Amino acid sequence: MSIIGKGVILIPGNETSPINYKANSYRFRQDSHFLYYAGIDIPGLDLVIDVDKNVTILYGDEQSVEDQVWSGTRERLSVLAEKVGINEVRPRVQLIPDYASCDILTVHPYRAEHFALLQKINEHADCSVAPSLQLMKAIIAQREIKSPEEIAQMEEALHITAQMHRKVMQSAIAGKTEAILAGIATGVALANQVMTAYGIILSRNGEILHNESYDNVLKEGDLVLGDFGAESRMHYAGDITRTFPVSKQFSTQQREIYELVLEAQVKAINAVQPGRLFRDIHLQVAHIFTEGLKSLGLMQGDTESAVAEGAHALFFPHGLGHMIGLDVHDMEGLGEDYVGYDEHVSRSAQFGLAYLRMAKSLRPGHVVTVEPGLYFIPALIDQWRTEQKHTAYINYDIVDAYLGFGGVRIEDNVLVTDRGHRVLGPRIPKTARDIEALRG
Repeated sequence: MSIIGKGVILIPGNETSPINYKANSYRFRQDSHFLYYAGIDIPGLDLVIDVDKNVTILYGDEQSVEDQVWSGTRERLSVLAEKVGINEVRPRVQLIPDYASCDILTVHPYRAEHFALLQKINEHADCSVAPSLQLMKAIIAQREIKSPEEIAQMEEALHITAQMHRKVMQSAIAGKTEAILAGIATGVALANQVMTAYGIILSRNGEILHNESYDNVLKEGDLVLGDFGAESRMHYAGDITRTFPVSKQFSTQQREIYELVLEAQVKAINAVQPGRLFRDIHLQVAHIFTEGLKSLGLMQGDTESAVAEGAHALFFPHGLGHMIGLDVHDMEGLGEDYVGYDEHVSRSAQFGLAYLRMAKSLRPGHVVTVEPGLYFIPALIDQWRTEQKHTAYINYDIVDAYLGFGGVRIEDNVLVTDRGHRVLGPRIPKTARDIEALRG
């Protein structure tokens, strides 16, 4: 209220979402902004923050007896509202009549029920509702700095996430499908009474960055890339990636690439500190990768020039990481250019660097993922070779020996502290030696 100063703020909650008909719905997930400001994890609610009147109002309907028959009895909305400091509860149909002559500030809608509500409000001649950049920037300023209570929730999510990764690494053997491993990871989350924070990425085709297909059968000599995490009970996300061999040990080629990615990840984590541009840490990783790939014969030439021209992005085509919190890509719905960038640092148009979700200066309370990776993507390699792109820096003949390799990514969640950083969550095997010990 103090940041916005005047007016009326609307934060819509989510509804249940049907799979194929209304009564058969996906598991409910509340809107993250609504969770942050209202904390009530129930569908069918909207929050109004009336700055002019200095009140907060929860709009929603109490359960009918029929609701209780099918869904069980919950606490009354008035009780839930009182617990979180909301001043008043009103029936949902009252929202539009109550603010029939107001201009209402909100965030960008992303679900059908949000669009429908905003349309109904705008159909009233004397009132309107529109996304407000001032409101979105105020939300970012508050949500990006995590409180100790939020960090505790993220630790909870990461403890479950660690169980998921360990169980998957212990269970992978030749002859199993990727789907079996994805089922194991999902089962660990469900056994802990939580849901996964995002679609599980678990594949021998680790070069496909957001691969959610689980059709392959594992074979000796494969690498498996697993990028998945659990939500805490209050919906804070864990986001961890580990890469491991189906065989009990890495091959020489696999180990060389793996050790290079691990070196870059450890050095990037050590560079996380207040005041440091996250973009600079990304570029530090690009330099480490270029030097390492030169030592393997995959790249050549001047490292500074290669990175400046983006030649390394053939192998490292994504950003180093992103903010994480109630959303796995925290507040992405408000716009990455507002969340990860500011007036001091703007997004690059260069391939690879353009995909960096977080670039601005780090502050105490930020939580970021640090997830460098190296990949051998056949379609991208073919395109660049055909275009004779960066031939001064890339040895395409040697790259051919890595086609079919897949990819390696290693990821942890890192809190920026007053004096440096802290890696959140329990230790999950990360060195080649520790992974081989667990695989053995």
